[in-house]
Amino acid sequence: MKLYDGGRAPNPRRVRVFLKEKGIEIPIEQVDLGAMQHKSERYTALNPLQRVPALELDDGTIITESIAICRYFEALRPEPALFGRSPIEFATIEMWQRRIELHLMLGIAQIFRHLHPGMKEFEVPQVAAWGEANKPRVLDFLALLDRELAGRRFAAGDTYSVADITGLVAVDFLRAAKLPLPAELNHVIRWHGELSARPSASA
Repeated sequence: MKLYDGGRAPNPRRVRVFLKEKGIEIPIEQVDLGAMQHKSERYTALNPLQRVPALELDDGTIITESIAICRYFEALRPEPALFGRSPIEFATIEMWQRRIELHLMLGIAQIFRHLHPGMKEFEVPQVAAWGEANKPRVLDFLALLDRELAGRRFAAGDTYSVADITGLVAVDFLRAAKLPLPAELNHVIRWHGELSARPSASA
């Protein structure tokens, strides 16, 4: 088994944090995105979408997409449960994982990909107006999340979950996108601070 990683890219980091929370160690091969290794013939044979991460199983099966990889490891090692234990937990965690992924992480990615000069070879064409258009959307969702976190410890309730992993990685990604986290979002700041203090956050 081997994980094809992408260094500082947010999606591979989600898997690394998840594995650290599970206490799972597997071989990792770095894919140098700056050198365009994800577009190489070898890596394209593994993942035709040319995205990281990818998990190669011992029988040659390839699993891509961060959450799909996390679900695989959740099934292999159910504890600690990061996708929930009951029907309501399964649904609530899925809901918030998806909301944070679509309305926060994806928006930040659009800002980064369309406005950062270093991304001009990766995002062709860069559309600056689209990057700018995502800034208020991201800030609006952060304000919504702040209101939600006023009443609970973690993203989907009182238990740490995969939704928090996506949230940690997304909020950290704000720095690369050069979009400051508003100082008045006290609950998001408290939540992010707690997530950042976990040993897995260094993954």
